[in-house]
Amino acid sequence: MSNKEEAGLRKSRVGVVVSTSMDKTAVVEYVARVPHPRFKKIIKRSKKFYAHDEAGEAAVGDKVRITETRPISKLKRWKIAEVLSH
Repeated sequence: MSNKEEAGLRKSRVGVVVSTSMDKTAVVEYVARVPHPRFKKIIKRSKKFYAHDEAGEAAVGDKVRITETRPISKLKRWKIAEVLSH
């Protein structure tokens, strides 16, 4: 893999929209299932991402795919790529 190909890779996450009260912004909660460092039991870790939603198509409760992008504002570094389910 060359350096040019590596630069083109963007992170992608699937999560649930928890808020759409801001203009062109949705808050997406991503839940990761990770093993506990010591006991190896699978536990859930959640994180909220502010994602750009230009069309305003996402609604609260929708399952969406978000992709990493350039910084759009102070907190937004993700954009909604597609709405998976309503």
